[in-house]
Amino acid sequence: MNTVEAKRVLETALLCAHEPLSMHSLKKLFVELDEQGRPRNEGLGADTIKEILEELRLDWDGRGVEVVNLASGWRFQSRPEMKLYLDRLSPEKPQKYSRATLETLAIIAYRQPVTRGDIEEIRGVAVNSQTIKMLEDRGWVDVLGYRDVLGRPALLGTTKHFLDDLGLSSLSQLPPLQQISDMRGGAPDMEALEAALQENFDKAAQHAASPINEAPAHALAPETTVDAEHNQEMNNE
Repeated sequence: MNTVEAKRVLETALLCAHEPLSMHSLKKLFVELDEQGRPRNEGLGADTIKEILEELRLDWDGRGVEVVNLASGWRFQSRPEMKLYLDRLSPEKPQKYSRATLETLAIIAYRQPVTRGDIEEIRGVAVNSQTIKMLEDRGWVDVLGYRDVLGRPALLGTTKHFLDDLGLSSLSQLPPLQQISDMRGGAPDMEALEAALQENFDKAAQHAASPINEAPAHALAPETTVDAEHNQEMNNE
């Protein structure tokens, strides 16, 4: 298969996909199978596919949608400047999160892997179990392992889905803690971490609100029980 045809295949797959496609999935597009399901050829290598994806990205440069590489794979999505017009089809209020949720998520994102005890020590307040469960249910947080101490507490970290919803390909794209510290003239505090994370959510709302073939993303929907959640944690202090 020549490069032109391979580009057409990749473009079609990405436009029709309902979620980001990993490199493993993209490589499967070019592997022919026999009657027993065994590969007849080696297909295209990852480096070749990346080169074609870069060509595809340039082909769509300056148009209303773009090709992006997220943590879990590649996809088409609308450009930020199109949000003004797309919102007229499906108006959404700005997405906000409870302080308790942002604090917990910021600690996990910036300090991972951490235990629930680590989070409580940093925050100075008991963590509502529903906060952790909500983050896990949304696919933003998962157990990465267990600390080798008495009780073997779970070590929590963020997921690829969390990065996808933020429109990021890696955690390194979050504002560095040193940058936050310099901006505030001291060590990064919880308020600074919350602000940094909320800034990324706000930016992601412009990108991830309209991935191709999907309705506006509700993974970034505001927490409906933020007041009760925050009040309960404050009562535990």
